[in-house]
Amino acid sequence: MPQETAVYTHGHHESVLRSHTWRTAANSAGYLLSSLRPHMKVLDIGCGPGTITADLAELVPDGHVTGLEYAPDILEQARATAHGRGLTNVRFEAGDVHSLDYPDDTFCVTHAHQVLQHVGDPVQALREMRRVTKPGGIVAVRDADYSAMTWYPEVDGMDDWLRLYLRVTRANGGEPDAGRRLHAWARQAGFAAESVTVTTGTWCYHTPQERSWWSGLWADRTVSSDYARLAVDGGHATPEELTAAARAWRAWGADEDGWFSVLHGEILCRV
Repeated sequence: MPQETAVYTHGHHESVLRSHTWRTAANSAGYLLSSLRPHMKVLDIGCGPGTITADLAELVPDGHVTGLEYAPDILEQARATAHGRGLTNVRFEAGDVHSLDYPDDTFCVTHAHQVLQHVGDPVQALREMRRVTKPGGIVAVRDADYSAMTWYPEVDGMDDWLRLYLRVTRANGGEPDAGRRLHAWARQAGFAAESVTVTTGTWCYHTPQERSWWSGLWADRTVSSDYARLAVDGGHATPEELTAAARAWRAWGADEDGWFSVLHGEILCRV
């Protein structure tokens, strides 16, 4: 069976989880929410610390949600998230999206947020998501598009950071510009064009609190997470260059005119 070949660029350093635990169904899966019904059985792939998963479970109170994560170490935090919210209709498991350990036609909705940009074969992943989704069900995917990220004002070093990030992620087997490719990958996975609804969504950071949070987590991630190790070990950057990129992030965050937007591609695929 196909297996994961890519390396997850970010890992689960605190600076990464600072971002992941901020994510909710409202701010990260809004394009899907109107399609949910109380009875649905949902698979949430790449669940991480479980904040989106827990929200989905609350939205299908008569149904059930399974949170799936390739890196099993984070699942205890996901379970604690659900337990702390008193949810009993959710469980968490380890697994690989390229080879899902579920029968055909199991779920009403199969969802993946910020996953396909990190996997080795996104088309195979979509084939598997389609296989385990019931006829008439939905495969829902949302991914960022790094080359489409934009910010103001221009700060020395930020363009260097983006070029480096693209280089490191692709060397790890991922595709950081996944957002623009989702609809094409869906077609290659066998979805008919008329069964795919394509939208975009954004995150925007501009208040002093938002700028401090966003710039701080990226500055820390750039020098302290698995990304930093992979960048250096892969010969893509020196520690000094990573430190310079982190300084650029903090300089942007300190600018009172600072504004940053993250573009996402979104697809709802009817099975």
